[in-house]
Amino acid sequence: MNIQKNPILVIGMENIGRLDLNLLLLLDALYADMNLSAAARRLQISQPTASTNLLKLREFFGDQLFIRTGRGMRPTPFAESIAPAIRNCLEILSRDVLRKKQFVPETSERVLRITTSDVGVMIFIPPLLEAIRVMAPHVNVRVVPVPHDELEGALEQNVVDLAVGYFPDLTGSNILTQTLFDHTFACLVSSRNSSITDSLSLQQFLAADHIVINEQGRSQELFERRLRELGLTRRVLLHLPHFMSVPQLIARSNMIATVPRSLGVWYQDSGIRIFPPPIEVPVIQLRQFWHRRMNDDAVVLWLRRLMAELLIGRDPSLAFSSDYGLVGQP
Repeated sequence: MNIQKNPILVIGMENIGRLDLNLLLLLDALYADMNLSAAARRLQISQPTASTNLLKLREFFGDQLFIRTGRGMRPTPFAESIAPAIRNCLEILSRDVLRKKQFVPETSERVLRITTSDVGVMIFIPPLLEAIRVMAPHVNVRVVPVPHDELEGALEQNVVDLAVGYFPDLTGSNILTQTLFDHTFACLVSSRNSSITDSLSLQQFLAADHIVINEQGRSQELFERRLRELGLTRRVLLHLPHFMSVPQLIARSNMIATVPRSLGVWYQDSGIRIFPPPIEVPVIQLRQFWHRRMNDDAVVLWLRRLMAELLIGRDPSLAFSSDYGLVGQP
C-alpha cells in the first residue's frame, strides 16, 4: 500500500536551509496583530520590508497565509494550523538557545565541585564556605579527588568546576588559569627538640630525620627539586600520603617536616615550632584552573570570581587564625 507523503512536510524538509528566521517572526507577529503595519512596528521594520517578507513567506509555503478582508487580515486555514507551532518554536529559541542561563546564588541549590589538595581544603575552603553561607545559602560544596593525569579531562567534562592549588602538570592549551597568591615553605620542629633552639642551620637540617608528604598538590616537588639542584641529601625516615598526621609525629619526635608555611602556622599550637628553610626555595604559586569550554559558564564564572575576591591579596599564613585578612593588615 502506497502512503502519500505530506507535501507540506516534504517542502519544509527540502527547503529549511533557505527559511529566514525573520520570516517566521513576521508570521508570528501577523497572527498576533492581524495587521501588517502593526506587525511591522512590533518587529521595528518598515512596512515595505514587511510586505516583501510576506511575499517570501507565501512563496515558501505555497499558501496565501493572510487575506485582506473588511475586518483586516485573516489567516488561511494553513496559517491557523502552523501558527501555534511557530510560536512554540520561537519561545524555545528565546528561552533555551538565545538566552544564556543565569546563576542566581540566592536561590540556587547547585553543588559546586572543586578539586584541591588536603592543604587546599584547609586554606581555600573555609573562607569559601563563609562567603557561601551569606551569598548562596542553599549551595553546597563538594571537594572531588581527581588523579593528576585525569584532571584536564575532568575540567573539560565538567566533572569538577574548578581546580585550586599547585598543579604544575595542568598546562593544556585549553586550560585557563588565574594566579591567586605566592606562598613559601616552613620547617616544622618539635618544641621538645633541644638540639634546635633559636634557628635552624643547614647542618642541623641535613643531620635530622625527615618526613616527606606526597600530597596531591605536589608542592613538595618544588622543595625536593631544589635540594637536588644544590646537591643536598638528607635521610627521609617517613613518607606520608597527606598532612593530617604530621603535627603529632613531629611533636613527639626529633624529625623535621617541610610544609607550606600556612600549615606550619596552624601547627604551632601543637607543640611545634616553625623555621624558614635553611636554603632559598622557589615560592609555591597557587592558582585556580578551569577549562576554556566553561569560560563563560555562569556558575564557573561566579565561582572563580568569588575565589579571586576571597584569596587574591590575602596572606595564607593567617588562614587558620581570626586575623585572616589582607596582606599587611594588623
